[in-house]
This record gives sequence, structure tokens and C-alpha cells, in this order.
Amino acid sequence: MKKIYGVIGDPIAHSMSPAIHNDAFRHQGIEAAYHHFHVKPEDLQDAVKGMKAIGVSGFNVTIPHKQNIIPLLDEVDELALAIGAVNTVSWEEGRYVGYNTDGKGFYKSLSDLSEGGLKDSRTLIIGAGGAARAIYFTLVKEGVRNVDIANRTVERAEKLIADCPYECESQALSIAKAEEMLAEYELIIQTTSSGMSPNLDGIPLNPEQIKQGTLISDIIYNPLKTKLLHDAEQRGAVIQNGLGMFVHQAALAFEIWTGVHPDTARMQEIVLNKLGGHTC
Repeated sequence: MKKIYGVIGDPIAHSMSPAIHNDAFRHQGIEAAYHHFHVKPEDLQDAVKGMKAIGVSGFNVTIPHKQNIIPLLDEVDELALAIGAVNTVSWEEGRYVGYNTDGKGFYKSLSDLSEGGLKDSRTLIIGAGGAARAIYFTLVKEGVRNVDIANRTVERAEKLIADCPYECESQALSIAKAEEMLAEYELIIQTTSSGMSPNLDGIPLNPEQIKQGTLISDIIYNPLKTKLLHDAEQRGAVIQNGLGMFVHQAALAFEIWTGVHPDTARMQEIVLNKLGGHTC
């Protein structure tokens, strides 16, 4: 009998997760099927009960449920609890356990690109929302020593730093101050929606002061090259889009469910084919 997996969200029809996970199940010879489930906020509690009732072995969680699902689970992983968001749920010994693979997926994608390691890189995160929180907490937990946060509302950046349970040297910056300091950073991470399709001209800050060789990562992958990445590349930066984060967070979820690490290159190719482009 096939095991059932899936993803819940509102909206959800656009999700690429069924394509990559169902291919991974076939490729690994695992008898399982992955579906998308449209769950409205007011139906979340009933949906989780329904998942248990029909024996769903695991599911991903996307907007707008990542925070609200936490009290509905039987157990939540330490990092996910600190972040305050769950994107992966696994059925373990009769209990639904929540995890957050977003930050770990991002860290893995970045580690693949960084030759000198990340722990000593002076780092700037742009944005202070949910994605920034997952990435910031994960980087700090992994030992990255100096991570600053720039946001349009500096108070949100200050709160994010204060909320982090792990020790790190960090300061909250305005966007204008961050623009002045860009040359001081070896790693810059863009976590806002600025530049995401269809608003292709959006840019979170002026990259003019970025120094050559800086690694700049934008978690957006549609488009595959945002205006920020395009302009930073013109100034000699090494660029990375959000495709690697998407693929690695999915691969980590797959591994939590099955104990098998899937072929991430194969996953990436599927997403690229759906997007009709090439990774940067």
C-alpha cells in the first residue's frame, strides 16, 4: 500500500513540490504518492485531524500555516520552535513532529557554493520576515559568527536579533546604513519579496558599494536572476538564486520522511524545466 505525503497551503495549486517529490519516490523505488491539499486558515485544525485519520505519513507546510500549525502538532523540533515556524511534518511513532528545513536547506545550498566556509564570513541579511528568521537562526546555530540584519523598519531587525536564542555578534541596520556598509560584507543574503515575479524591477537596496567577489544570495527563484543579482553580478559579485534553497529544503524533508537523501541535481532539473530557464 502506498504511503501518502503532501503539502498544505492557501493558495497551493502553483506548488512544484508534488513534481519533485513524486519523481524522487519513483527514482528511489519508494511506494508513495505526494499531493497538494488546499487548506484555508479556518480549516487548519480539521485538516491536521484529517491527515491523522487517513494516515498521511508526512507533509510540507507553506503560507499561511507555518506558524499556526505549531500548537496542533504533538512535538516540535528545537530549531523550528525557536524560529516559530514549521515547514515539514513527519509521522513518528504515532505522533506528528514538526521541523523547519528552510534555514538548513539554505545553509546547505550556500555551503555548496562557498569554498572558504561560512563561519568567518561577515554576513548581511536583508529583511526581517519569516524567511530571514529561519535563515538567521540557522546560520547562527551553525556557528556563523557575525550576522547583521538590515530592514526598512529597524525595530523589526532589532526584535529578530533579540529573539535569537543562539549567541552571535549582530547589529540592526537601516537600509540606507546597509548600503553605505556593503563593501564590508563577504556574504549578503536577500530575503524579501522585492524583485519577485511579476514585479521584476523591484530591488531591496542599491548594490553599488558591493565589492568584487562578494557572495550575494537572493532566495527568490522566479525569476531565476532578479534585478539585484543582475546588478550585483555586473559589479563582480558571485551570485546565487533561491533555487538551491528550495531544492535542499525539499530534500531534507524527503530524508526526514524516508531516511533516504534524494538526488538534488535531479530535483533542480525538474524545477528548472518547469520555470523554463537556467540557474545562475
